[in-house]
Amino acid sequence: MTMQQIAEQVGVSKFAVSQALSGKPGVGEETRMRIVQAANELGYSWKAKFIKKERPAGEPKGKTSAAKGTVIILMPNVRFQSRESLFWGKIIDGVSAALAEREVGVMMVTESYSEHLLKSINPEGVLGLIGIGYIATQLLLEIRYAGIPFVLIDHEDALVPSDTVFMNNYDCMKQMTSLVLQTGRRDLRFAGSPGYSRSFHDRWLGFRIAMEEAGLQMFRAEDDPFLQMEEDAYLIVEREIPQLVEQGKLPSAFICANDFFAFLIVKSLIANGVKVPEDVAVTGFDHTDEEPSLPALSTIHVPNAILGKRAVEMLFDRLAAPDRPFEKTMIHGSLLLRESFKKD
Repeated sequence: MTMQQIAEQVGVSKFAVSQALSGKPGVGEETRMRIVQAANELGYSWKAKFIKKERPAGEPKGKTSAAKGTVIILMPNVRFQSRESLFWGKIIDGVSAALAEREVGVMMVTESYSEHLLKSINPEGVLGLIGIGYIATQLLLEIRYAGIPFVLIDHEDALVPSDTVFMNNYDCMKQMTSLVLQTGRRDLRFAGSPGYSRSFHDRWLGFRIAMEEAGLQMFRAEDDPFLQMEEDAYLIVEREIPQLVEQGKLPSAFICANDFFAFLIVKSLIANGVKVPEDVAVTGFDHTDEEPSLPALSTIHVPNAILGKRAVEMLFDRLAAPDRPFEKTMIHGSLLLRESFKKD
């Protein structure tokens, strides 16, 4: 199957097919759906070709073929997803530790090699795959077509259903926002683009619902630069914070989609003479402690290693029961209230 065949089937350009399957912008949702459906019809559909290996007599459950296969850890190096990340690195550690307990070999694959992934491995020698963070639809379709069972951490694709593990982003952010509101701070701003990732979207929803339940108004996404913060977040913060200070329009608190954004805002507020948390409180999400020189950040602790361990457990559950329904597991975090926010 080639992209040209898909293009001819749908009646679009080969470029449109490439954009749609790689998850890039420039293709309407209706067209994207037609392209993916055509890809399935022309050969990307999955036939449940799970790899089955016999368990030696007397070997405990959970160690099926463990020492005789390899699990691929796939983490495309996009959206700050890297082994060196304070957030993503801990998830990898959790996956690696859980696989080591099962005496399973590990192959780490990053974006540089992901496009050659299926050409360079023998699926028969792979137990399964654990994807960490955002992975393009095209690659997920290819993995499924190769018959490799997989579990995704912090990502899901409506067009390629699978087992998934997520932080309970919605409930944790709603809890944090409600707690800030209970202190009497009513003018709250969310920092982070809801469209950036599934996690950011769920965190935004938690914030929005808490605000709506309190009967409070919010900025529309198109009118609020802080709701457009992605990779260029520092540019937005450097531009917007001084303007808000000058205009006397600072909110009483910033509720941030992650700790990185929160630290950018705290640093800018302090540089512009604003006291944190006396004048403006700031909360984050992830508990990465990236800037020890700044006030300790109030945040939500994410048990990263547990996310990784749970993904391994789900993968081996899938190997044991290939035909069971897909599952989504939600792991709850804990609130850490520190210097950047003081409850009155």
